[in-house]
Amino acid sequence: MLLCIDCGNTNTVFSIRNGTEFVSTWRISTDWKRTADEYHVWLKTLMMLTKFDADITDVIVSSTVPRVVFNLRVLADRYFNTRPLVVGRADCLLPIDVRVDTGTAVGPDRLVNTVAANDRYGGDTIVVDFGTATTFDVVGSDGAYVGGVIAPGVNLSLEALHMAAAALPHVDISKPQRVVGTNTVACMQSGVFWGYVGLVKEICARIKAERDRPMRVIATGGLAPLFQQAEDLFDEYVDDLTMHGLSVIHNHNKEMT
Repeated sequence: MLLCIDCGNTNTVFSIRNGTEFVSTWRISTDWKRTADEYHVWLKTLMMLTKFDADITDVIVSSTVPRVVFNLRVLADRYFNTRPLVVGRADCLLPIDVRVDTGTAVGPDRLVNTVAANDRYGGDTIVVDFGTATTFDVVGSDGAYVGGVIAPGVNLSLEALHMAAAALPHVDISKPQRVVGTNTVACMQSGVFWGYVGLVKEICARIKAERDRPMRVIATGGLAPLFQQAEDLFDEYVDDLTMHGLSVIHNHNKEMT
């Protein structure tokens, strides 16, 4: 079985694929100090609790936190007796072209999402990922990664607002009942929710105008379901887009060897 690991700035997701579908998924907070042994104890404990017996033969990793990769490589080598594929390394081949300025490093998660979107929907797609940052990745007509947009993440914006303004509390993001708030929390929630709805609509509209063609908009990431409540913001929400991309990249590398 294949173990896909997606390490983001906030959380790391482990998902096991049996060849045709993902059968188990677990999430843990990202911590570069966590050792391979700790990962293994945590993972095996969850597998025992869910009575899931998996013989992991392959591992692929995508990480936006470089310091985490070493212990994940040790995990694969020590406990699963396999050398993991790491997206972004020279020995991990991508089934798409990456067309950016020379010397530009593209986040592995963005490449993985592009691969997944192209595999599922084809080219001319915009992937909006609601993570620590809100990213927009543009998939060209031929499936290539052709660039994108990076904006502050929703929770990051809320935290910055709380930290910079002493009188403003920390609030959880939710869709407000009305645009005009009648208390501080409602005002902040309205500003963030409708502000990000406007941000997504405007950026996607400008990408479509600049590309001069219709484009499908796909949403993924933890807060995507919340913003899906806004009408006509996305064409589709996909929960496992990144994991699907990792499985596609793994299969591509298997075929090339």
